[in-house]
Amino acid sequence: MKKTVLWMLALPRRVKQNILIIADLIAFPILLWMVLALRYDRLDPPMLPNIPLGWLYLAVFGVIILKVCGVYRAVVRAFDEKFLQDLLLAVGIIVGILVVGLSLELLPTLPRSTPFTFGFFVFLWIWASRSTIRRAVRLLVQLQAPVSRIAIYGAGVAGRQTFAALKAAPEYFVVAFFDDDPSLIGTSVQGLRVYAGKDFARIHQTLMVNEVLIALPSASRTRRREVIERLEPTKIRVRSLPGFNQLVNGQVSISDINEVDVADLLGRDAVPPSPELMEKDVTGKRVMVTGAGGSIGSELCRQLIAAKPSLLILWELTEYALYSIEQEIKGIANGIPIVPILGSVLHQERMTRVLKHYQIDTVYHAAAYKHVPLVEWNPFEGVVNNSVGTLRTAKSAIAAGVSTFVLISTDKAVRPTNVMGASKRLAELALQALAAEPDVKTRFCMVRFGNVLGSSGSVVPLFREQIAKGGPVTVTHPEVTRYFMTIPEASQLVIQAGAMGKGGDVFVLDMGEPVKIVDLARKMINLSGMSARESDGDGDIEIQFSGLRPGEKLYEELLIGSNVVTGTDHPRIMRAVEALIPLSVLEHLLEELHQAAQDYDVVRLKELLAQHVEGYVPDMSITGMMMVAS
Repeated sequence: MKKTVLWMLALPRRVKQNILIIADLIAFPILLWMVLALRYDRLDPPMLPNIPLGWLYLAVFGVIILKVCGVYRAVVRAFDEKFLQDLLLAVGIIVGILVVGLSLELLPTLPRSTPFTFGFFVFLWIWASRSTIRRAVRLLVQLQAPVSRIAIYGAGVAGRQTFAALKAAPEYFVVAFFDDDPSLIGTSVQGLRVYAGKDFARIHQTLMVNEVLIALPSASRTRRREVIERLEPTKIRVRSLPGFNQLVNGQVSISDINEVDVADLLGRDAVPPSPELMEKDVTGKRVMVTGAGGSIGSELCRQLIAAKPSLLILWELTEYALYSIEQEIKGIANGIPIVPILGSVLHQERMTRVLKHYQIDTVYHAAAYKHVPLVEWNPFEGVVNNSVGTLRTAKSAIAAGVSTFVLISTDKAVRPTNVMGASKRLAELALQALAAEPDVKTRFCMVRFGNVLGSSGSVVPLFREQIAKGGPVTVTHPEVTRYFMTIPEASQLVIQAGAMGKGGDVFVLDMGEPVKIVDLARKMINLSGMSARESDGDGDIEIQFSGLRPGEKLYEELLIGSNVVTGTDHPRIMRAVEALIPLSVLEHLLEELHQAAQDYDVVRLKELLAQHVEGYVPDMSITGMMMVAS
């Protein structure tokens, strides 16, 4: 039986429609017989004596009306309000035509109530037959594969749309709604009870819920975080819908249901960007983004194109990254010229020519090597690209008359314990030194912030992958703590900070509260429907501590030493006051560093960094191995 039903599901859609049409052709005469049998209270009522083929005519007539009204176009396993509307329209037309036919005596003499009773029976037949088919198919598919019993958190419009979408998927079975709105609690929505959200932990086992879908797309991140924290202790898999601005036409489909956005775990709501600051250095200007194919660089391009520059240049070293971002940006550019340039920031002469030729107004310098352990193993490339490359690009900007130059920096530049952080601090010092020169007209500024969620090398996609494989989830140290921010928010703040720069400014972004990485790992495991296991305890997925990686430190900072910050026009952007190095000293230092890199002298390179970068203490434990590898 099961194989037969599954075979029927695989039939072409037109064949399935024909099966329904044949069933209705057989059913309609039977329905009329039932109407007349009830009317005359006998099993052999009058049978349309004046039209021998009246039964067949009636059946064909009914099927034609149903087809014209679109009843047969509906997918049986997913019929909804549209199907109900089409069916009511078809039944209304059938009843109306029968009433007119009887009034004009075009039909055999029948009781005046026949059209209405027949229409009611047609409605019941269509609805009941399709419901029976749907339930039978759903039951058989569920018997073949495990079904997920789902609770929907949010009984509003999105929750109802989610329920409608899930009804079409036999592998899901929605058991209840949960909500915090007192006016909804205790009511019934689309046949399902709405329970209080605060009662979830108490009754989820009774309902045998094994997955929760958060359908609150218009809620703030703070609100979503509260819901997630309520659900997390139950160790039930939690997924959610994105915000309404990410849903196509505000309609929900199964493909919109994702794993919980880690940004919701942080509960931090972004401050809406200031249009004036977003547009000041961009709208109608000629703009370049270096490192345009990276995590931050690509998001900068998306934000910039929305602010309508007159030209956008994408400068990128990696061919495929450049191709990818060019194709994406061209799709949303709306006629704005996009120029992809494959090149290195170390090519100062070429950079200068490009900046002059396109008369660039604003440069966002995101090109850098940012992965701490990799740069620690490859310090020469890290220092040359991040530090020397920034100085050369900045000098090109001065030579080309660029108005604004914004460096995307990192919190790892503060008292760095790694080469990457030290190289980024040198990049900051280079811009500070250039900005201090009296004849420099280019406005230089730096924006320093912490980790961004979902960037290349981020722990979030790594944890998701490890959880999907059943673990273990690897964390370097139980106390390692990081600041986090979403890529869009960071990019918007970078653009706004650059617009406020006066020259040599170091801007620090408000990153919110720091997060323990091990706590983030536990939450992600719990929200996947499993429990974390540490040491010799019980649990589904083990958390292993692998030890700090080369150059990694426990805590990140945003300020150097006791330096103070002052506020700006934006509540999430602060201005730091920090010491700088004269340009002549800095240029000599970078020349020495470049020479040490050319000589593959790791010891000398790290010694120079330690002498000039405040707080940097070099890790010499792998220096010998790097020299051999070089």
